[in-house]
Amino acid sequence: MDARRRNNVTDIGREDDPTVLLAHGFGCDQNLWRLVAPALAERFRVVLFDHVGSGRSDLAAWSPQRYSTLAGYAEDVLDICAELDLRDVVLVGHSVSAMIAVLAANREPARFAKLVLLTPSPCYLDDGDYRGGFSRADIDELLDSLESNYLGWSAAMAPVIAGNPDRPEVAGELEASFCRTDPAIARVFARTTFLSDNRADLADVTVPTAVVQCSADAIAPPEVGQFVHDQIKGSVLVTLDATGHCPQLSAPEQTAAAIAGFAGAR
Repeated sequence: MDARRRNNVTDIGREDDPTVLLAHGFGCDQNLWRLVAPALAERFRVVLFDHVGSGRSDLAAWSPQRYSTLAGYAEDVLDICAELDLRDVVLVGHSVSAMIAVLAANREPARFAKLVLLTPSPCYLDDGDYRGGFSRADIDELLDSLESNYLGWSAAMAPVIAGNPDRPEVAGELEASFCRTDPAIARVFARTTFLSDNRADLADVTVPTAVVQCSADAIAPPEVGQFVHDQIKGSVLVTLDATGHCPQLSAPEQTAAAIAGFAGAR
């Protein structure tokens, strides 16, 4: 199957403009970029897609073997780039897709002009001096809750992830996105996401990189963004005046400006 159909690829903007490829996070799909993509399309060719198992991707293409590690998702990103003959790509990865972007760029650095890692976390588990934000007991409880009652987990976790209690519509959109995801696929993707450790991959990044974080984020606290910045040589760290883990929903203008500012910089 071709990657365009498998990953439900959408292509907007002019083909002769620089390309920005937007990769969504766990439990979401390309619709999460809807408040950001039109602003980017004024200056860039914007390519969006759904990870296999998400959105309108081909669910028949999903397998627990291929997608039990982030490498399977990174391979899909490279397949999309190859099929559309995308070059000098600015790859924007949100949440877990930040590490998918790192893996893809490390495999084929010549394909990418820049990386934008939006609210990234290379490891969610606390480990010695490293603060990922969660203990192993926290992660086990999170995964057990997700596996036993996915809809209940979605309702409980969406407000935590969204992080804007005065704007319930942000959490509501996130919960609706979670609930559109097949629970069996979500369980595997959750384990892949929350138990991954890509800290060692950061030092191998050679593509110019911007680390974009929020000032308060329960999933990827500022210490994590600082760690990613410190590990990727020459990267820039941008802290948005925004809260929560999904600034493309809670602060779309700031998010679009941060992406465009770095993508368009010479």
